[in-house]
Amino acid sequence: MGPDLEPLVARLRAAGCVFAEDEAALLLEAAPDDAAELEGLVARRAGGEPLEHVLGWVEFAGRRWSVGPGVFVPRRRTELMVAAALALPAPATVLDLCCGCGAVGGAVLLGLRAAGTDPVLHASDVEPAAVVHARRNLAPLGAAVHEGDLLSVVPSVLRGRVDLLLCNAPYVPTDAIATMPPEARDHEPAVALDGGADGLDVLRRVVAAAPGWLAPGGSLLFEVGTDQVPGATTLVEAHGLRAAVVTDEDPDAEDATGGTAVVATLDAR
Repeated sequence: MGPDLEPLVARLRAAGCVFAEDEAALLLEAAPDDAAELEGLVARRAGGEPLEHVLGWVEFAGRRWSVGPGVFVPRRRTELMVAAALALPAPATVLDLCCGCGAVGGAVLLGLRAAGTDPVLHASDVEPAAVVHARRNLAPLGAAVHEGDLLSVVPSVLRGRVDLLLCNAPYVPTDAIATMPPEARDHEPAVALDGGADGLDVLRRVVAAAPGWLAPGGSLLFEVGTDQVPGATTLVEAHGLRAAVVTDEDPDAEDATGGTAVVATLDAR
């Protein structure tokens, strides 16, 4: 450990940062030649702000994506959604609801392009701060980002034409938010966390609307907690969709038990 890192690591460790050495290195990288700027970054992190908000980016699916204060930080476990999406038949049109900073939709788009297809991507989020970062991340990729509530702001021309509908909706039960780490509870928007009494309120709206937006054979893909899988599969089947559950096969993966992807497919008519 270099001499420049030692005092930073000590401050971060005292503030409760588990990965103090790694975080100190990233903060020093962000402000290598400006002591005042570095002090400000360290103070923010030691004060409890998420590291990603302090740095201005989050690493997700092998790429750095712009994030900032007031924006939901995509979790590494949600990379399972990206992998599940890329395992489906290649779509021509992708719609990313509750897109946050746009990392999920963007990662899927880049993965599809790497595989030789180039779909159209639309994304939407109700949180203005998230939309700012989603546009920053997705506009260079040629995607359109819409600000507003779920499908209400999506161009109606997409009805019946969406081959892949991504939705990383909030699914934390309201009563469980108080038990979340302060980084999330105090610094991420409640609208990106609170899924109602059982965590499925937003997903109920999305699943109910999905058959009208999906193309025949198209799929809706979302994430829930493992204990919510029975309710989620019952929900999608009640709306005429065929459910499949995808789980992380690596028991040692970060948050492996915290999220499970559900693929709900509209059978071709």
